[in-house]
Amino acid sequence: MSNLVTLPKNGSLTKKDNMSNFPSLSSWFNDFGFNEFPSLFSTNFNTGITLPKVNIKDEADAFIVEMAVPGLKKQDFNINLDNNTLAISTELKDENETEKDNYTRREFGYSSFKRSFVLPDSVDNDNIKANYNDGILTVTLPKREEAKQKPARNIKIS
Repeated sequence: MSNLVTLPKNGSLTKKDNMSNFPSLSSWFNDFGFNEFPSLFSTNFNTGITLPKVNIKDEADAFIVEMAVPGLKKQDFNINLDNNTLAISTELKDENETEKDNYTRREFGYSSFKRSFVLPDSVDNDNIKANYNDGILTVTLPKREEAKQKPARNIKIS
């Protein structure tokens, strides 16, 4: 359902030039120990939430998508289906203001993520269901009747 790309340890797409003896810029950063810092150089630190981990199970009668997103409420999610593309997203805004004798303290935060999955034609789009329990969002994508796995049977020879 999704394409996976293997990236080097630091997430860079920079390749080492085999024709020269100089290492790539990304390997220099590894040599200087920048990989010891908490992923500051390889993630989008502006979003506030990293992309949640997803498990996709292919069962006999449905695909099951499980997404680990603890600390949210079910009303925080937005799940859309558009042209066989399932999009799961959330956007959280937090503002706090404290007023004391001679100062005001304001804090605000913004967090969001969006994961998209292209669904196969075998999914019954009209019967998709979602459930959020104990920090796990589960989306059940039932298969069309003709796509469901049939049980094994013995065929008699005539």
